[in-house]
Amino acid sequence: MRRFYLVLAVTALVAAGWPTTQALAQDSSKTRGTISALGGDSVTVKVRDQEMKFRVDAKTVVEAKGAGTKDRQAEAAGKAGPKLSEVVKAGDAVEVTYVDAPSGALRATHIRSILSVGNTGEAKPSEMVSNGTVKSVTANAISISGSSGAGATFTQSFTIEPSTKVIAKGAGTAAAAKGGKLVLTEAVAAGDRVSVSYHEGGGALQASEVRVLTKAARPKT
Repeated sequence: MRRFYLVLAVTALVAAGWPTTQALAQDSSKTRGTISALGGDSVTVKVRDQEMKFRVDAKTVVEAKGAGTKDRQAEAAGKAGPKLSEVVKAGDAVEVTYVDAPSGALRATHIRSILSVGNTGEAKPSEMVSNGTVKSVTANAISISGSSGAGATFTQSFTIEPSTKVIAKGAGTAAAAKGGKLVLTEAVAAGDRVSVSYHEGGGALQASEVRVLTKAARPKT
């Protein structure tokens, strides 16, 4: 299935009020479930026998079949982007990446359509996500930095494996042109804002997915 991703045109905020464990701001959690309700600025997902409500804002990224078409239609109509309800609907199985907001709410950073929830409503506990700015990148490693709240900063380095997925605008086309193989440095550069899904292995942090959120501005030539 061909996938598209877009940023929703949602600007309002809402407090969800779901109890969560504390975590550093650069780390996020993932869960899988079925959408039970959609609001103008929220989505409620049934995870096993409980419901979790997530705040959705203008920075939430959505991956779903047909999202690219909806985004182009909205642009043609002079709109900032499609509404969440125009891309996903109640009953859809989704994977939600989320963080704790200062208000205590859960904020969805990514919503990805999946074929089914599977046998468990939770993503693997060992899988973590960090968002930051690329400091350095090679074919086999990437280092990012960012803020972890209260003025603190962090730097993390990850190893890149042959199985590591790279999601960026134009990456699929570039990979196809090279026989399906794309070197990380061809899609990611220093200064890019990225989200790295990773797990611990072999005494290092191994990236399972590198997603480019925002490309750094390049000097005009």
